[in-house]
Amino acid sequence: MPGLLVASLAVNIGVLLPVVAGLLLDAAWAKEAFGPRAPGRQILLAIYLSILTLSSVLFVWRDAKVAAGLLLAQCLYKVLTPLTVGTLRHPVVLSNLAIAALHAVTLSTLLAA
Repeated sequence: MPGLLVASLAVNIGVLLPVVAGLLLDAAWAKEAFGPRAPGRQILLAIYLSILTLSSVLFVWRDAKVAAGLLLAQCLYKVLTPLTVGTLRHPVVLSNLAIAALHAVTLSTLLAA
């Protein structure tokens, strides 16, 4: 498995573990970044748990084709985030764009292989 794919999956895991924990524990920083506990935030938590679980499985299982599908879906939703949030100044928007850039580079190396 290409090193960049391992890096993308590791970033997913490293970012999502504390984010999921913060959302589950209703941490103050999570309320600030994602708003109060509400159905929409809990739906986002389910999506994050899904990405975390799949990234963790792929980190061990290492199937580049399945991982490419995950990273493509993430790139799409992360690039749409500034449009749906309406700003580039939100910390979640900024982190999403940075991660999307990494995943886009990873995808380009997978497609070139």
